[in-house]
Amino acid sequence: MSGPDEAGAPSEAPTRAPREPVHPLPPTPPSEAKPKPRLSDLQARLLTASVLIPWVLFAIAKGGLFVLGTVLVVTLIALREFYGLIEDKGAHPITAFGLGAGAALPVVAYLGNEYHATVLLTVTLLVVMILQLGRREITESLASISGTFFGIFYVGWLLSHAVVLREFHGVIVTRYGAAEAARLGVVPDSGAFLLAFTLAVVVLCDAGAYFAGHAYGKTKLAPRISPGKTVEGAVGGIFAGIVGGLAFKGLFELWWPELSACMGWVAAGVYGLLLSPVAIVGDLVESLLKRDAQRKDAGAVLPGMGGVLDRIDSPLLAIPVMYYLMLFTAFLRLT
Repeated sequence: MSGPDEAGAPSEAPTRAPREPVHPLPPTPPSEAKPKPRLSDLQARLLTASVLIPWVLFAIAKGGLFVLGTVLVVTLIALREFYGLIEDKGAHPITAFGLGAGAALPVVAYLGNEYHATVLLTVTLLVVMILQLGRREITESLASISGTFFGIFYVGWLLSHAVVLREFHGVIVTRYGAAEAARLGVVPDSGAFLLAFTLAVVVLCDAGAYFAGHAYGKTKLAPRISPGKTVEGAVGGIFAGIVGGLAFKGLFELWWPELSACMGWVAAGVYGLLLSPVAIVGDLVESLLKRDAQRKDAGAVLPGMGGVLDRIDSPLLAIPVMYYLMLFTAFLRLT
């Protein structure tokens, strides 16, 4: 006979040993991707220059609307960067009007000459003062008017001289006539040589100052404005500007002598001597503005070079000086 369990009472299931709690594994760490190698400042600078320099030379060679269009783009970007420096100081320039007026100056210079641009500049000052009268905040009127107008003058008016310098033949023909232009050796594309000559002197002066300063620099040139610049570097820059100007004149004498006929050898050396310190001053002026605004660069649109204003600080002064030097030389030769 069966026992009680067999009589119908179910037998107890065998007890199982308790399982160890499951501990989840930590998440698999993502594979550490190697950071992409970044270009050094020098590599980025060279890459940017390899794009900008060919375009600038192409625009100068073509002249006309190519130069005007390039100047307009540069003016708008550089002027906006300038107003950014002012805004960092707590001022509120009339930015929209300033950009419009700054862009109008090269256009007026292209359609007329630097005199018409100067007239527009005078009208611009009047308009800036009238616009300021309509603003709610009057406690910053002095900073707003002066900052807005100075930006128009500093960037728009000075850079508009690149347009008239490229069209220097038309300027001389308008002032003195075609016969006198021929007597001066000024042909339709002489302006291409003059503008490229100016930029070459400025660039070589900057390069000479850089290398001479690193090699021999000891005496600070303007320690409160730009501690890295030295007197020895400035001397090296001026020497490089003179030699570069003469070399550039020689290059054109070999390949395009008709374009450089408007400038003699002595004049090339003298212009290099005069433009080089002007370029150094232009660089220091922009450094002063950035230091006041506590900015390293005026912008960041050009990799390795900072902003557009950082690149044109020296040409901003050198181009107008070159233009008026050529006008003065033409006046002396024709009187």
